[in-house]
Amino acid sequence: MAVREDGGMRLRTKVMLAAAAAVLIAGAVLGAFLYGVKRASQEAEPVITSDLLGQQLRTAQELVSVAYHYTNMARYENQLDFYGWKVPFTTKTFIVSYDGVIKAGVDLSKVEVHVDEASKKITVKLPDSQVLSHEIPEDSIEVFDESDNVLNRISITDYTSFTGDQKEAMEQRAKDNGLLTSAEEKAREAVDTLLRYLPGMDAYTLQLE
Repeated sequence: MAVREDGGMRLRTKVMLAAAAAVLIAGAVLGAFLYGVKRASQEAEPVITSDLLGQQLRTAQELVSVAYHYTNMARYENQLDFYGWKVPFTTKTFIVSYDGVIKAGVDLSKVEVHVDEASKKITVKLPDSQVLSHEIPEDSIEVFDESDNVLNRISITDYTSFTGDQKEAMEQRAKDNGLLTSAEEKAREAVDTLLRYLPGMDAYTLQLE
């Protein structure tokens, strides 16, 4: 009986030693893996430069734009003029309704970035916000109450020129309602968020101008 107990103890001891060795090996492998991951992440971390930050910002142009949607209805009227005298019965009119989308924002291709390594400070100077695009979908245009005469016909030029004039008026209205201010605020928030999430940025102070 004693021999069998010693053999059992030796067997259990071998199993425990083997398990301990397995744990040590697994720990060593895991440690090496984590070290490798950390080393790789450190090596992959980009060097913060003005060019790098400028490139990152240029790829995010759509993130810093504000869309202003509107519906407008306006009346067009034109009458033949002969040396300052309005020719009777030559008036042409129509009413047009349409939808539009004005996008305003900051042109990030013109952003200026300066990295000061000595003070660990990054200064980003944003250009003024502006209208980036203004679109009127053709399928949204509706014309009502057309009226013309033989001497003064309505033409496609009347529609296009009138729509162009209305575009300018709507852009001005959007600006008066704070479109550019909203675009500037969103641009500053987006740029601040985008840059702060870049690897290595936690070592710098970011200032937006």
